[in-house]
Amino acid sequence: MTATSLRLVAHAHTTALRRARFGGSDDGLDEGGLRAALALAQAGRGHLGVDDACVSSPAAAATDTADALGLLPTIEAALADCDYGDWTGRSVEEIAVEQPQALHEWMSEPESAPHGGESVAAVRGRVGAWLDGQRGADRRLTAIAHPLVIRVAVVHALDLPLATYRQVDVAPLAIVRLTGRGARWHLRLGAPRVD
Repeated sequence: MTATSLRLVAHAHTTALRRARFGGSDDGLDEGGLRAALALAQAGRGHLGVDDACVSSPAAAATDTADALGLLPTIEAALADCDYGDWTGRSVEEIAVEQPQALHEWMSEPESAPHGGESVAAVRGRVGAWLDGQRGADRRLTAIAHPLVIRVAVVHALDLPLATYRQVDVAPLAIVRLTGRGARWHLRLGAPRVD
C-alpha cells in the first residue's frame, strides 16, 4: 500500500503573531523568529525533511521560514492563513473591546465569519481538500503554514469535530507528522532525529 509522509511545519514568529493580531502572517519573520528558524535548521536537519518535496503557504512568514530552514518550497494557495476580512491586522484585544459579541460568535461557532472574511469551517474545507489530495501519493512532503492552518489540518486528518481545533495548540516552528495510507491519516508522534 502506498503512503504519504507529511510534515506540517508552523512558520516562525512574526510581530503580528506575537501581538495576537488577526492575519499578520503576510508579515515576514521578526528577528526572534528568524533566529529560531535558523537555530532549528542547525540543530538537526534530519527531522526537517530537507530532501522532501516542500510546499508553503503564500505568506511571507511561511516562505521566510522555508528559506531559513534551507527548503525550496512551491507555493500552495490552499495552505493560506484564514482571511480575517475587516479584522485583518487588528488585535484580539481591540476586537474584544469594539465587537465583543462578534468575537464571541467567531470563537464559539466555527461556521461564523462576522468579520466578513473566511470562517474556520471554510478554512477546514480548503485545507482538508488539499490534505485529502495528498494521501496515498507515495511521497514525502514538508508543508509550511500558519499555526491555525495546521490546527485545522490535524482536526481534519483525525476526523474530529471542528470545534476541537481550539484544543490543538501549535507553536511557531512546531512539526506535526502525518502518514496517509488508504483512506486514513495517522498522527505520528516521536522524538526528532538530530543528525
